[in-house]
Amino acid sequence: MRWLAIVLVSLTVLIQYPLWIGKGGWLRVWEVDRQLHLQREANKKLEVRNAGLDAEVRDLKTGYDAIEELARYELGMIKQDEVFVQIPERLPGEAPPRVEKAEKAPPARAPR
Repeated sequence: MRWLAIVLVSLTVLIQYPLWIGKGGWLRVWEVDRQLHLQREANKKLEVRNAGLDAEVRDLKTGYDAIEELARYELGMIKQDEVFVQIPERLPGEAPPRVEKAEKAPPARAPR
């Protein structure tokens, strides 16, 4: 009777091994499911990016406003008769530039 129990336990372990650890076992299925979930998240981010690029391409193909905007911001182009003014940004923690007052000249004396 003891041998029969050992044989049955051994057979059960042999049958369960491929189910849990084998090529198509549950552990492999869980790993593939996790990879699938990560890939779907990455695909969603890429779909959003692609939609933005698609909209930008459509704008560039159909209107001059988008082309003008790109020319202004990326290439620094300006129209004729426009004045270009550039204000430099200060870095965080940078003190504003000092403006020193000129010394007052002594009052001029009247000639004698």
